[in-house]
Amino acid sequence: MSRTEILEILDGTHARIGGRVALAMDVLVVLSAIAIAVETLPGLAPGTRRLLISFEVFIVLVFAAEYFLRLYAATRPSRYVFSFWGVIDLLAWLPALLMFIPAFQAIRVLRLIRLLRLIKLFNTAPALNRLLRAFSQVKSELVVWGVVSTLLLYISAVGIYVFENPVQPEVFSSIPAALWWSVVSFTTVGYGDMFPITGGGRIMTTIMLFIGLGIFAVPAAIVTTALLEAETKLDPRDPDPNQQESNKGD
Repeated sequence: MSRTEILEILDGTHARIGGRVALAMDVLVVLSAIAIAVETLPGLAPGTRRLLISFEVFIVLVFAAEYFLRLYAATRPSRYVFSFWGVIDLLAWLPALLMFIPAFQAIRVLRLIRLLRLIKLFNTAPALNRLLRAFSQVKSELVVWGVVSTLLLYISAVGIYVFENPVQPEVFSSIPAALWWSVVSFTTVGYGDMFPITGGGRIMTTIMLFIGLGIFAVPAAIVTTALLEAETKLDPRDPDPNQQESNKGD
């Protein structure tokens, strides 16, 4: 079997067995995520825990074998190792080895990084291409929105600190502490650990709640518009490809 055929099988593009191999790998990723969740349940029977460990060992062997096969079949192995998918393929099995070392068991949750492999399912999906194109079209607007939102968060934190710190110094002890209030107010979640008791603070909270209702509608509207433009290919910000070809012909 040639190196090209190995890559085609692993990438799911092989005519005969590529699709089945890709599906099996994706199913293993999902099952491993379920197993990781199950193993956190308290009071697991010893037999169940041994079964989960055995399954994890199987997962490690499968993904490690895939990684080294890709490394062997790659035209430029060093380029694959440091590529995005090379790193993801490595992290799909390497963190699992830490579960066998008591000192590192606390970070064994890094095994969930292997879920990123599921992104490969959408590599050729038209819907994902449209979404990426939409984000690319409006990235400048989203950056502006992010900057404005950050400024509003900071200004609201300063405002609530000025109003509430004199009467609640233990709650609104600093501007960084007040930023937590700003975040929960902007997201309209609200928590009972920080709330204003002064008139000015309550007015500030009301204003922030109304701003929070609209601030997340802005990027949603921007992205929705871009998606519609990408769907209909009527994006006024992009020149017409046919027109470009005509201009070249002229």
